[in-house]
Amino acid sequence: MREIILISFLGPDQPNQFTRLMQVLSVHSLQILDVGQAVIHNQLTLGIVVASDDETATALAMKEILILAHDIGLTVRFKPISSAEYDQWVSEGGRTRYIVTALAPELTASHLQAVTKIVSNQGFNIETVTRLSGRLARDLEDNAPRRACVQFGLSGQMLDAQAMRAACLSLSGELNIDVAVQEDNAYRRNRRLVCFDMDSTLIEQEVIDELALEAGVGEQVAEITERAMQGELDFQQSFRARVALLKGLDALVLPKIAERLTITEGAERLISTLKALGYKTVILSGGFQYFAEYLQQKLGIDEVHANILDVQDGFVTGEVKGAIVDGARKAELLTQLADKMGISLEQAMAVGDGANDLPMLSIAGLGVAFRAKPLVRQNANQAISSVGLDGVLYLLGMHDKDLNRA
Repeated sequence: MREIILISFLGPDQPNQFTRLMQVLSVHSLQILDVGQAVIHNQLTLGIVVASDDETATALAMKEILILAHDIGLTVRFKPISSAEYDQWVSEGGRTRYIVTALAPELTASHLQAVTKIVSNQGFNIETVTRLSGRLARDLEDNAPRRACVQFGLSGQMLDAQAMRAACLSLSGELNIDVAVQEDNAYRRNRRLVCFDMDSTLIEQEVIDELALEAGVGEQVAEITERAMQGELDFQQSFRARVALLKGLDALVLPKIAERLTITEGAERLISTLKALGYKTVILSGGFQYFAEYLQQKLGIDEVHANILDVQDGFVTGEVKGAIVDGARKAELLTQLADKMGISLEQAMAVGDGANDLPMLSIAGLGVAFRAKPLVRQNANQAISSVGLDGVLYLLGMHDKDLNRA
């Protein structure tokens, strides 16, 4: 009769343990059906599911495992698994799996309790828990970037995606934590293209507001900008109205404004990491080409698409050249870029903060609202507000320890 047994080990981690355990199982020809191991602060947790048709071989192996475990300081437990239990485990291998990523400047037990409560309410089972953020030094400087991230691997079927999304958004507002829920498929692990909005995403400012200040029409333009970003005004009409107010501005102020732009926290680390790992990076901006190209040079971005501010005889005319890059145009450009690269839109990621970013966020495999307006947060696939822009790397499943080597 075929026996299936789960062997669980717990104790201090030491070199060569796994090899010695496998040697015992190999001698008695036990089949390995599953294996998993984790080490936290040099404490080992190891589980092995074995099978054998030879009861004598199984008994001898268990005896030798007990002796070896005692010798190397491990506690060991044996649990028989029935045929029905095993068949159920096999059948669940094809079920949809999800990844839940929790990130914040600091993660507490209250944070994780709240996240896992949402997970449990949706009927999921937590199979893995992985810390993606680096080990935190005890004497971290006050001004050092703080970010903590834990990733949960789930099995099961989501009961109500809308309810889970609403619960995660509510939790973000209450506890200053971001919670992302993604289906764990091949596309999630194989993104190739990342498209960014510029204003209030890669940089902290809205460039048109900076231009307006130089032109002496700051208040008028800022009011129109805010209403447009909230989705209250049509982008094209509001954009033309704002640009018209800039008529007569001396073009010599453009490089001065470019030099005082503030790069968003984490943007340089994010872009340099993506580039090192072979991602194509693009700016798709409703702002201006001059400043997008300035950022392209500064950050090493591959390609930019933005609006061309018309300048005649050294002065801004109050108009733009060519078609305006609005929300629809951003989505169109994203689609064209993916086609040109020969990849699926599922392999693309888009990051932005305003209502005019929603079309591209909605068609990308991973759309991230970054420190976004409420309307955008509610409609985007994912949202990050509690940490810097490099928090996006965690949504790609990247570990800090790996990024340090990139």
